[in-house]
Amino acid sequence: MLFQLREYTAPDFTRDFLQNAPDVKMEKAPKDGVVPENYHATSIFPEYFKIDGQWQFAQESRMDCVAVWDGSAIRVVEFRNIRAGDLVILGRTEDASEGIYVYPHGFRTEEEQQDLFAFRQGRSRETAFSRDYDELYELLKYEKEHGYIVWVMGPACAFDSDSRMAFQNLIAEGYVHALLAGNALATHDLEGAYLNTALGQNIYTQKSQPMGHYNHLDTLNRVRLHGSIEKFIEEEKVDNGIIYSCVKHNIPFVLAGSIRDDGPMPEVLGDVYAAQNAMRQQVSKATTVICMASVLHTIATGNMTPTYRVTADGTVRPVHFYCVDISEFAVNKLSDRGSLLAKSIVTNAQDFVVNVYKGVHEKE
Repeated sequence: MLFQLREYTAPDFTRDFLQNAPDVKMEKAPKDGVVPENYHATSIFPEYFKIDGQWQFAQESRMDCVAVWDGSAIRVVEFRNIRAGDLVILGRTEDASEGIYVYPHGFRTEEEQQDLFAFRQGRSRETAFSRDYDELYELLKYEKEHGYIVWVMGPACAFDSDSRMAFQNLIAEGYVHALLAGNALATHDLEGAYLNTALGQNIYTQKSQPMGHYNHLDTLNRVRLHGSIEKFIEEEKVDNGIIYSCVKHNIPFVLAGSIRDDGPMPEVLGDVYAAQNAMRQQVSKATTVICMASVLHTIATGNMTPTYRVTADGTVRPVHFYCVDISEFAVNKLSDRGSLLAKSIVTNAQDFVVNVYKGVHEKE
């Protein structure tokens, strides 16, 4: 199967309702972190704003933010990053009647546009995912050369030796461009490399080891003694695992802290907004996002991921989003994000990683 990106079809601005639409209204933000009443909240879809008679395209977006006109371009800004005097776009309609046009149809075929609910398919343990896997293998091979693949991982991905090795190899072979996770993923992955356990269980046999409940704490303490994950890997001669492979191949990873963290690892960002900024820095480049076994990190990432990306040459292309979890509730939490391109797969995360690694090679 030869992979091809869906092409984006821009709105026809010669249509009467777009030509005759008024300019959008704007008002200055009254103070830092505060926007005027009747502000327009952005979505995950492409959005256009009519300013001085011309439709301006928001080149980058995320949901639940506000649109700001800086005199030459539309910026989409979180409420907390608004500054007094920013020119904020106003309006609650999205049909061009207030100079705001939200356009969800750019990547749909004519058949899909005629059947508006064709893409709202519930995913469950009874769903066959064979085609999803085949499409994902081809997508990853394309994105390896042409895109930016961001993976979001929960600690379950580090509990099995085969999945750790599979993901280590995916990193080494160029299928991972950034990793978003929490303290637990890094802790248990490094525990696996250091003591061959994850939460005290052998990562191959899953048998609990004597006093194994200390192992993740011992690992954390050792990393903190060395002052950084990279130094720990060097000094303790760690030679395997997810985090090891990220360090070895200079793959950026963001570890977002949480209230329940042990330790934590020195690289964990304890300031939630610093973590959000770091995550968004990677997501803003993402063309494919794959979230596995971490409901909270998945929701956080999904909320800042639009359905489109504008490439360096000005092409508007889709962003592919996958949610993988053994829980039907978890995968369906974001499956109906309003995006044709959000896919949910109900399966064990460890099996998924191993299947993906095998798949990208078997399909070559």
